[in-house]
Amino acid sequence: MKTLGLCIAAGLSLSACVTINTPMDNTGNDNNSAENTVTQYPVETAMLNIYTKQRSEQLVAVVGNQNVSVNIQVIPKGSMRFNDKRVQGAEVNAINKVNNQITDQSVAINYFTLNPLVFHGFTDSTGQYSLSTQTATIPKMATVGDSSKLVTENVYTDSSMNNQIATYNQDWSLTKDTNNTAWFCIETSDNLLSSADINGTSSECYKINAKGDILASKVILSQPSANSTQTIIFTNK
Repeated sequence: MKTLGLCIAAGLSLSACVTINTPMDNTGNDNNSAENTVTQYPVETAMLNIYTKQRSEQLVAVVGNQNVSVNIQVIPKGSMRFNDKRVQGAEVNAINKVNNQITDQSVAINYFTLNPLVFHGFTDSTGQYSLSTQTATIPKMATVGDSSKLVTENVYTDSSMNNQIATYNQDWSLTKDTNNTAWFCIETSDNLLSSADINGTSSECYKINAKGDILASKVILSQPSANSTQTIIFTNK
């Protein structure tokens, strides 16, 4: 599936980025009572809310002396055909801005089926065509501390699939935030076909409650440089 991290990286050069440590706000109602601690969360519902339901958000970061923002919209497309299968589609629009000037815009469609939720691949506005192999079932419920492999994504320049340009592994993890919220993260590896991946790694993290509602999000992009790893963190405005 086309993750937001890769959408952002496609339009943002990290060559000028510095390491940014941005504190995340805790909007959950935390307390020390074990009776009120939620230990299990509906991660399949969270993924449906993230990738298949209509929503919009703006993520921002300060890089050096520049204000960088990404406006993201997810738009369900209904029943579609992909790779000779009847699937559901959801469009992901990402508009990148630096100092309020548009620098790039990308449009991708993720393809998936339901009951259970399975991702099959994506297409995007550059012509890229990707096939996903889901390496593990997405559980209905997961316990804080759980993690698992998710998909292997093979990306081609176009639908002929004659020229493969990338392979990514994607995993998920669930970690505690407060006693009644957790961070659900999708991690995307370096391009396994490239020794010097310009996109580096990305991690999309979503603060969720016991219903799987999305309360906040952040995207962390990391790219190797000559002497260190450069990191940029986008958070909700």
